[in-house]
Amino acid sequence: MPDKYTLRYLPAADSDLVGIFDFIAQDSPNRALSYLRKLDKRVKLLERYPRLGRVPRHRKLREYGYRVLIVESYLVFYIVREQTVEIHRVIHGSRNLDMIIWPAE
Repeated sequence: MPDKYTLRYLPAADSDLVGIFDFIAQDSPNRALSYLRKLDKRVKLLERYPRLGRVPRHRKLREYGYRVLIVESYLVFYIVREQTVEIHRVIHGSRNLDMIIWPAE
């Protein structure tokens, strides 16, 4: 295993992070910033431990090679490709994942 993987946030994940910040910041901008720092710290563990996240239960997600890192109430969906960890989505666990991940089906 390489010493360090590269993290790459896809545009949907970047948008998710902005939404998370905006939602939490409605109550407390400081708490929103603190939470994103905590989330970033956990995600950065994937640079060294790309298999840290769990294999998802959802059959289609497994087939596509997704893994899920749980950070409190949020699920970080990612795929490991060679030496890159692609962060695809960051979604609150209470949301309907089928409608978010597979909207056209």
